[in-house]
Amino acid sequence: MKRSWPTLISLLLLGSALVLLGALQYRWQSQISENERTKMEKRVQDAAERFAEDFNREIQAAYVNFQLDADTWRSGSSVQFNERYDYWRGRTGYPELIKDFVFFETGSDALPMKFDRSTREFKTAEWTPDLRELKQQSLKEKNRKAVDTSRFLLLVPAHESTRNIERIVVRSSQATEPPVINLPGRFGYLAVFLDENVIKDELVRTLVQKHFPDDEFDLAIFDREGNSVFSKGGPVSGKDASAPLFDLSTDSFIFFSNRDALPAGVAQRQRSDVIVNQRIETQTFSSLQTNSNSTSGMVTVEMKRGGQPRSQIFSTLADGQPASWTLTAQHRDGSIDAFVTNVKIRNLGIGFGILTLMALAAGAIIYSAQRSKAYAQRQVDFVSSVSHEFRTPLAVIYSAGENLVDGVASDREQVARYGELIKGEGKKLTSMVEQILEFAGAQSGRKKYNFAETDLATVAQKAIRESMPQLEENAFKIETDIDPDLPPVSADADALTGAVQNLIQNSIKYSNGTRWLRVSTSRTSGGFEIAVEDKGIGIAQGDQRMIFEPFYRSKEVVDAQIHGNGLGLSLVKEIAEAHGGTVRVASEAGKGSRFTIELPGSLQIA
Repeated sequence: MKRSWPTLISLLLLGSALVLLGALQYRWQSQISENERTKMEKRVQDAAERFAEDFNREIQAAYVNFQLDADTWRSGSSVQFNERYDYWRGRTGYPELIKDFVFFETGSDALPMKFDRSTREFKTAEWTPDLRELKQQSLKEKNRKAVDTSRFLLLVPAHESTRNIERIVVRSSQATEPPVINLPGRFGYLAVFLDENVIKDELVRTLVQKHFPDDEFDLAIFDREGNSVFSKGGPVSGKDASAPLFDLSTDSFIFFSNRDALPAGVAQRQRSDVIVNQRIETQTFSSLQTNSNSTSGMVTVEMKRGGQPRSQIFSTLADGQPASWTLTAQHRDGSIDAFVTNVKIRNLGIGFGILTLMALAAGAIIYSAQRSKAYAQRQVDFVSSVSHEFRTPLAVIYSAGENLVDGVASDREQVARYGELIKGEGKKLTSMVEQILEFAGAQSGRKKYNFAETDLATVAQKAIRESMPQLEENAFKIETDIDPDLPPVSADADALTGAVQNLIQNSIKYSNGTRWLRVSTSRTSGGFEIAVEDKGIGIAQGDQRMIFEPFYRSKEVVDAQIHGNGLGLSLVKEIAEAHGGTVRVASEAGKGSRFTIELPGSLQIA
């Protein structure tokens, strides 16, 4: 067959297009994955920060709401405290968050005062070991932390009363020390005891449902020592997002535009100072209404642009320690990177799978087209071959008939000889027509097999007997190894006989001068075999997988002008498969062939 250059070019173009599509898909998927990673990281970090903001707002409200000055505590009146307490309970969503209140002075040995909810008054209480330890710690630490998560309490300072600071200090030169305003001293502390169960079971769970409503991320809250105090989902070992909890601003604030503005050693000295840097932002601060119905003034400040970004607005002086609690979110697949990578791999797999299917489909179409083209060519060759096969016997019959009509054969013996010749050629024509009709029936699916009790030895012997005229005519030596004790099977005896006869006819046709033939039947572990073996021209290795295709004839056979139509072996294969078996060939070019019809043991009749 001539090489099809258009087909090769089409295959090359198709392959190039698929490779290009694959490369583009990989690039696009990588970009999509990177964008998705960035979006997910920002989304989960925003959710964690909103969670922390809502959590800290509740704690901050409880902290700020109960800041009373020293004069209020000295007066012994609980009126202002109760007003604040009622205000806080009316505004919070967790009124049971606060479990108890205890106030103690720092500069005297006065007994602590505990809030009595029934009388709504602070009453004298005894010093417990825990309260004594709490007081000692507050005396040792000038900047006491606002939250003590080990005891679940807020420590709210009570300062001496002083006039408000009504001025803004602006640095006008690069001095070694910033302007300083000292804050009033402390009189005592109000210990606000929080309910741990309310925090974990109500506050935290409500915020989890609000900010992490689905199960995409596993959550955990860790304390300073790394112990888990709350978890949702699976174990959290990594970190896709985190946010500090119990992160409150106390009475030491810094207002600045850059961390670098702080002189060295300030954090270590823990100075309770307020600093206003001369880099100030353009902003109008609206007037603020106070509880005393007075209004603060309005001020506009301007900032010189070009400095380093503002890192934070209000903050306690850093002590280098982690937050009391830290919310940590981790994707359920281990990390956002792992999730995005898995999605990328899956999408690439689907995409490349589709491209592979496209390539296979295109290949199948091209293969089918080539096969159809080859099949059509074989049909043309078949028509030519059959025409040639028909022409020879028809010419003989026509010539013999013409001689009889013309009186060339006058005596009885010549007439009989012509009659025998016509009979033989007619038999050849009948055999070819029957073979073609049998093939047509098999291809159309209308071929019916009559399964009945059959003796395989009889099948082999009948095939030899019906082929005997051709065997004797070509002086073949026949050997048989037919097992007469084979059990009967359920089969179509005529079809099997025709298949064996086809194999015998092929051995005669392709004998190559070596006139030897062997027919055998045997039982195997899987069923039964009928084999026909010869020492003819054999079959090349490359042709052995094609010889059972309809109309196929090898190049060597065609070049040798051996007559045939290429249907015999395809019919043998169809008959064997109709019985649930197969046909196989073992052959070597120039040394002969062995064809074996294998039938399954299930055909045996018990």
